Amino acid sequence: MKKNIAVSQHRQKADFILRNAKIADVFSLKWKEADLVVANGKIIALDTEGKYEAEKVEDARGRWVIPGMIDTHIHIESTMLTPEQFSRIILPFGVTSVIADPHEIANVSGTEGLKYMLDAAKDSPLDIYYMLPSSVPATSFEHAGAVLKASDLAPFLKNEQVLGIAEVMDYPAVLSCDEEMLAKIQLGHEHGMMIDGHGAGLNGQQLAGYRAAGIHTDHECITLEEALERIEMGMYVLVREGSASKNLKALLPAIPPYNARRFAFCTDDKHLDEIIQEGTINHSVKLAIAEGIEVLQAIQLATLNAAECYRLYDKGAVAPGFTADFVLLDDLEEMKIAAVWKNGVKVAEDGEMLLPETAPIDVPARICHSVHLPEVKVDDLALPLKSSFVNIIGIIPNQIVTKKLQDYVDVQDGKFVPNIEKDFLKLAVFERHLHRGTKSVAIVHGLGLKAGAIATTIAHDSHNVIAVGTNDKDMVLALNEIQAIQGGLVVVKDGKVLANLELPVAGLMTNIPAREAAEKLRALHDALHELNPTLHFHLFLTLSFLSLPVIPALKLTDTGLFDVEQFRHIPIEAEQPSQIKISS
Repeated sequence: MKKNIAVSQHRQKADFILRNAKIADVFSLKWKEADLVVANGKIIALDTEGKYEAEKVEDARGRWVIPGMIDTHIHIESTMLTPEQFSRIILPFGVTSVIADPHEIANVSGTEGLKYMLDAAKDSPLDIYYMLPSSVPATSFEHAGAVLKASDLAPFLKNEQVLGIAEVMDYPAVLSCDEEMLAKIQLGHEHGMMIDGHGAGLNGQQLAGYRAAGIHTDHECITLEEALERIEMGMYVLVREGSASKNLKALLPAIPPYNARRFAFCTDDKHLDEIIQEGTINHSVKLAIAEGIEVLQAIQLATLNAAECYRLYDKGAVAPGFTADFVLLDDLEEMKIAAVWKNGVKVAEDGEMLLPETAPIDVPARICHSVHLPEVKVDDLALPLKSSFVNIIGIIPNQIVTKKLQDYVDVQDGKFVPNIEKDFLKLAVFERHLHRGTKSVAIVHGLGLKAGAIATTIAHDSHNVIAVGTNDKDMVLALNEIQAIQGGLVVVKDGKVLANLELPVAGLMTNIPAREAAEKLRALHDALHELNPTLHFHLFLTLSFLSLPVIPALKLTDTGLFDVEQFRHIPIEAEQPSQIKISS
C-alpha cells in the first residue's frame, strides 16, 4: 500500500506504464485517452498528462484497452481440459477470471473431485473461482457417483477461491422446503455469499419461491419474456452463449441501456474445439456488438456487471485501485486481441501464452478409474413395447431443452427397431459409478444419424454413460470401448471404432495437451459426418444433455424416461395418440 501511494504521488516509479491508450471507462461508458500506470499488480492512475515514470514502458499506439473479461458461469469439465490446460487456452482471448461450477466432477467423485479442482486451479495464471455444487445428484431420479450434503460442502466455504453456492437445479426441493436443500442455501447466506439459480421453465410463482430463498441469478433464460421477468424480480440474468445453448441473440432485445446493468455473459458449457476457434466471453461481446448493442455497453456486461454480480469489487474496470487485468485490442468491433495483462504482467500476446507451462498436479487414482460398466451385450439394449405409439425425446439443435413428442414407431417381435428414414433412433443410459447395474432405453428424434453409433461419459449431470445408435451391434461396441478407455467420446460405424477421445480424469477431462486434444476432437467431428453427412449442430454436446432431468421437457436417466414438466418418470408407451405426427 505504501508503495502504491508513493507511486500515485510521483515519489516512486511505477512498475509498468502502457502509454497512448484509448481506455474503456465502463462506469461512464466513454473512452479516455491516457497512459495506464501499474504497480504491484494494481492500477495506480490513468495519466492524461504524461507525468508518471516506470521501470518498464510499452506504447499502445492509440489502440483500445478494456478490462479483463469475466465468465460468470462455466463448467471447466465441459471444455474437457483440466484447470491448468484451460487457463492456457482461455487467457489469450482476454478472459482473465471465471466463476466455475465443478458439479460435473463432483457428481462423479464427490468431495475428492472438488478438492482436485480447487488444487489444480490454485496456482493458475487465470483467476478461477468456484461455486459449490448444490445438487449432487441433480435430482433423486438418477444415480450419480456421489451425494453431497450441506455438511460435505461446509469445509470448502473457508477457501478463498469459493464465492458461494452453485446453480440450484432441484427447484421442487426449494419450493417444498426440503431441509437438506435449504441447509445448503443457508450455508451460503451465513457466509455472505452468492446463490446461483437454475430457473429453466419456471413460472412467476416458482421464481418468487427462488427469490424468497435468496437465489440471485439465472443463466437458463431462452426467451425475451423469461429474461425480463427475472430482471423485474431483481435477479441477474447471465446471458448464455455456449456450444449446445446459444441464447444471446434471443435475449439481446431485453438489454436496453436503462436495465443493462443487471445482465452479464456466461458460457455454461463450451467444447474445446469451439473455444480454440472463437474464445468464450470475447465471442459474446463480438456477437452483441454485431447485433447492435453499443460497444461499451457490451464490454460493460462482460466486465463490470460480472464483477459486481459476484462481488469481485477489485475487478471489472480499468481504473485506479482495481486489479491490473486488462486487454489491448487491435480491432474493437471484431474483438481482435493484441495482448493480455494479468495482475499487471503481460501473459499473452498474438493469441499465444507468454508464461512457461508448469507441471500439472497429480490426479488421484480413483478419479482416473471411474468407469465401471459391465460387459454390454445386444440383449442389454432391447426396448420391449406393448404398443407402437410412444413418447419420444425430440431434440432442438443448439438448445439443451427438448420436445416431448409422440408417434408410431417400428416394432418387431415386441421390441423397438430404429428407423433411419424417420430419424427414430435408440438412446441408452447405463449407470457407470458404483456397479448398480441400472440402465434404461428410449427413443430419440432429431439427431439424424444414418449409420453407426456414438457414446460418451459426458452425460449431464450424473455423468453416466449415454449412447445413441442406428443399430444394437454398433452401440454395444461403442459402450464397451468407453469402458476400455475409462471414459471419453467414441464414434463407431459398421463394427469399427472410427475415432475416440480418451477422458480418463473422471471420464470428463483429458490429461493430454489442449492442442493435441483439439486434433482428436476434429477427428471425432469428421467421423460424425460419416454418420450424419448433413450435421449442422454440436451432436456430442447435444447428446450429453439428453440425460439431464432438470431441463424440459423429456430426458432419459439410468432409471427411466423422465418428464421434467411433471417431474416424474413416465412409460415409453404413450397413453393417447397425438393429433400431431412427425413428418418423415
